[in-house]
Order: sequence, then C-alpha cells, then structure tokens
Amino acid sequence: MSKEQAKPTAGSAHSGQVFAEVAQRSSRIMGDFLKRQSEMQNSVVADEFGIAKAFMDLSALMLAKPEHLVEAQMNMFWDYTRLWQSSWMQMMGQKVEPVAAPRKGDNRFRHEDWENHFLFDYVKQSYLIAARHIHQAVSKVEHLPADARKKVDFFTRQYIDALSPSNFALTNPEVVRETLNSGGQNLLRGLNNLLADVERGEGQLQISMTDAKAFKMGENIATTPGKVVYQNELMQLIQYQPSTQKVYKRPLLIIPPWINKYYILDLRESNSFIKWAVDHGHTVFVVSWVNPGKEYAGKTFEDYLHRGPNDALDAIEKATGEKQVNVIGYCLGGTLLGAALGVMAAKKDKRVASATFFVSLLDFSIPGELGVFIDEKQVQNLERRMNERGYLEGSEMAGTFNMLRSNDLIWSFVVNNYLMGKDPFPFDLLYWNSDSTRMPAKMHSFYLRNMYMANKLKDPGGISLDGVPIDISKIKIPAYFISTAEDHIAPWKSVYKGARILSGKVRFVLGGSGHIAGIVNPPAANKYCYWTSPEFPEDADAWLGAAVRHEGSWWADWQAWIDENNGGVKVAARVPGDGKLQVIEDAPGSYVSLHLGAEKAKSKTAATK
Repeated sequence: MSKEQAKPTAGSAHSGQVFAEVAQRSSRIMGDFLKRQSEMQNSVVADEFGIAKAFMDLSALMLAKPEHLVEAQMNMFWDYTRLWQSSWMQMMGQKVEPVAAPRKGDNRFRHEDWENHFLFDYVKQSYLIAARHIHQAVSKVEHLPADARKKVDFFTRQYIDALSPSNFALTNPEVVRETLNSGGQNLLRGLNNLLADVERGEGQLQISMTDAKAFKMGENIATTPGKVVYQNELMQLIQYQPSTQKVYKRPLLIIPPWINKYYILDLRESNSFIKWAVDHGHTVFVVSWVNPGKEYAGKTFEDYLHRGPNDALDAIEKATGEKQVNVIGYCLGGTLLGAALGVMAAKKDKRVASATFFVSLLDFSIPGELGVFIDEKQVQNLERRMNERGYLEGSEMAGTFNMLRSNDLIWSFVVNNYLMGKDPFPFDLLYWNSDSTRMPAKMHSFYLRNMYMANKLKDPGGISLDGVPIDISKIKIPAYFISTAEDHIAPWKSVYKGARILSGKVRFVLGGSGHIAGIVNPPAANKYCYWTSPEFPEDADAWLGAAVRHEGSWWADWQAWIDENNGGVKVAARVPGDGKLQVIEDAPGSYVSLHLGAEKAKSKTAATK
C-alpha cells in the first residue's frame, strides 16, 4: 500500500468526526429517553385523538359492504395495468400521457428525474395511483359519523403523505444522486441533524425549519423603529416612530394572536405591514403578548380582554389624547376584538371607531381541519396536560398547525435536513413559525370550549364577559374583513358567516393564498390577488360568484377604506414618549424576545453546572 493510499482523506476524517458526534448524541438521547419513559409510564393515555375508534368504525362499515371494497381494488388494478402498458410503450420510445400526475404545485416531484427517468417515473405514478384509490375508498364509505369521517379523512392523508417515495432515500432520485456524489456523507450529516433535532426537542422530534442563528430580534427581524410605552403582566404596548410629518388623527391599534408573536407583521422592511402602515400616515400601536409560564395558569379570557385591548385603549388615549381608535385584530386577536366590541356595545363604549379583522373567526361553525383535533375527549386530555403544567406548550400547537400542511411544513424538511443532509435555509417566516408561544391553561380551555366546541360567541348572550352578556350583532361600527382562499386555520366561508353577524357597514375581501402568506402580502411583491364585491348576500358562494378579481395585494384596498372612514383629518406626527406615557424600552421589547428554545437550553445548561 502506498503512502498516498494509507493517508486518510479529508472525507474520511470528516466522517470520523460525524460518527463521533452521532455516537455521543445517541448515548445522551437514549439515556434521557429511558429516564423520561420511567417517569411517564403512569400518565400515558391510549388513543388520545380517537383515531383507533374512527378507523375501527370505518373497517366495520367497509366489511359490511365487501362489494364496494372489491370494486375499489379492481379500479386500482386496472389503473396499474394501464401504468404497465404505458411504461412498456415509454421504454419502446413512444410518447405517452401519464396515468397519474401530481397536482399543480406539488413540490415533492419537481426534480426532473421524476419525469425523465423511467424507474422513478414508474415509482411516482405507482404511488399516486395507490394514494388516489386509498383516499377514494375511505371517503366513499357511507354512514360513518361526521366526527369519525373527519378523522379518517385527515389521518388517511397523513398516512398517504408519509409513504410518498420522495420521503425515502432509495426512491428519491435527488437523494440517490447526492448519496453517490458525496459517498454517503449526506446521510451521515442527516443522521446528525436528526439527532440534534431530537435532542433539542428533549426526546421529541422538533424539525429545524430554518437557521435560528441567522436572525436577531431588532437587528434583522422586527426592525421597525418604535418604543414600548406601556406594559402590564400580560402585554407590552409598542408605539412606532412616525415616518411622515402628518398622521391620521385616529391612532391605529393592532391586536395580534397570543398563540404567536406579533412580529409576523414586522418581519423585514420589505414585507412589514407595520412599517407600511406607519409610512401611510398611521400612528401605529401594537400589543406584544407575554409568553406565559406556569404562574399564568389561572389567567382567564376575561383577563386577556382587560389587560389587552381595554388597557391598550386607555394607554393610547394617554399617549395621544385621542378618545377614538381604529383597531385591527389578527386571527385570535380578531376573535378577542369581536368579544371586546360586544362588551363595548353593551356598555355604550365608543372608543373604537372602526374594526378590521385579519382571518378572524366570530362564527366557528366551519372550523376546518382544526376541528379534527377538537372534541370532548381530546379537549379533556389537553386540559389534563395543561393543568399539570399550567399552560399549553407552544410546540404542541405548532405541530398541529404543521400537520395541516405536512408536505410543505414537515416532509420537505425531512428530505432536506435528514436525507440530503443540508442545513435549513434562513427564512424569516419560518423563524417566526418556530418561535412558538405558550397559552395559559384556564384561558385556553375557555376559548376551546366556548368558541370552537360550543360556538357561543355568535349567539346573543351566549358568552358573558366583564359582567355583561355579549351580542356581537349589536356591533354597529364600520368593519373590514380580510379572509384568504386557501386558509386551513380560519376557512374563509366561516369568516364570512361571522362578518354577516355584525350590524354596521361591512366590507368583506377575499385574498389569495393562505392564513399567513395571504395577509403578509405587500403591494411591492405583486403577488396573489384579491376579490371584492359591493354585494353582501347570505351565501358565501353567491358573494364569490359576483365578486371582481383584482391582481396584487389587498393592502391598498384596506388603506382606501380606512382613509374614507378616517375622514382625511391629519395632525402633526406623534413621537413615542411625547405624550403622558414615558418610554420603557426600545421596540421590539422584552416580552417578545423570550424564545422558548433558548429558554430551555439556558435552563438545561444551568442544571448541568
């Protein structure tokens, strides 16, 4: 053997280093896992989601009519026969149409080899045929209870998505190429990435979606200049520095959801709704919710009402001298806004001049796929876990939302991080998505039971807050509703139903894309579209049938609406701290800066010292 042959290569040295890291991580993770298993043995709940029962009911109904199952099997057999014929003709050099093709926008099969390479094209089409027939077989079963049908449909799709050939090293052409080119280094790196994510999740897989180290709050994310001018135990109130000499007389308050952090509306300068509103002459205030720990377990929905919008309105009057404010509520923040306006209507409180609802539910009769996770048994189990800790862990809710778009938010990262062995790309939106927040046990239980399960907010007197029964049909101020066509969290037809309950003049707008991208859609990006209509019929489909499509962002439409409602009155720009409220600290403030991942890492480091 020559000296050159005996000398280890850089690749082998790197492999040895990766193997050492893998061994060290594996040992530590296994030790932690065994310790947790012994602690959790007595608290395991079987079939927490009711999946087994739903599929048992499905199986019984399918076996009761075996002829339907035989028909489904024969249909799938004939499709496979067509695929065999098509594949042989393709091998003979003939141009043939695919038997099964991925839907438009399915990024799992975008690599050219899925179409150009005979074997991978066959694997892809085989999977698509099976996926179609499996889903059709379960969806056509008659007499399955509605709740069971939702679970069967949802979890069947999860199963089908998990079995995609793109998720396995030997059947993904891109992974095969990378493995051959790197001598398997991608799989070693991927294993290390996998173990790092399990370790970061303390025994549970928390897939890294972005490079968290690439972002720092206030430096390259949440950068719009402003000051914290008020705070209480539940929120900080940020007032933003004006960028125009004149501003609207009425300030603008934004209430984000407490389930996520406010800076989804202030990611970067180019896509910040907050900066855009400031640049268009608004005196912008934003609520930044606290990230609660176990000491907040007893906080109620009513506490969030008082310490959130109510305190914010009082503080804004002190800061600006204005008694009337325009308010925006985003998602759960819009639900809270609706409840607050119901209380204000009962008390003849006129501090809110207009209300804007970003993808917000006031009527929960169409909860969408989130309804799969909300029934009596699941809420009881959730309450048990919340009562043990005092809160709902943010990562649990984030995991549920990710399942709604599993191919984009789970499996694409499995392929990139673990099979390709790549580090996730720095992406501001996914950094925000991973920056999860907790929810106090008592408040979240009230929200789930009274809003999602009982749908009481829409009913006159269904819910009482602050000592008065709420009737949101008594809300008479101008309102603007923006929903999005592909929203999996707040389906647009349910948002539409809630908008129709209000008694004032309502403008309903339907945007393109989904719950986040459809809202964070600046005009400069020139993306998506939106629909408007002067009519407001009872039926949502009738509204859409008469609506006019416009290209681009809905932001300009909202600005025209708010300008009309403001009456065009302008005053000198207001600087944070110039009013009766003193500056506490610079934006984005300390409440939003608490990152649960960093908090856990810090606690773990302290525990080992």
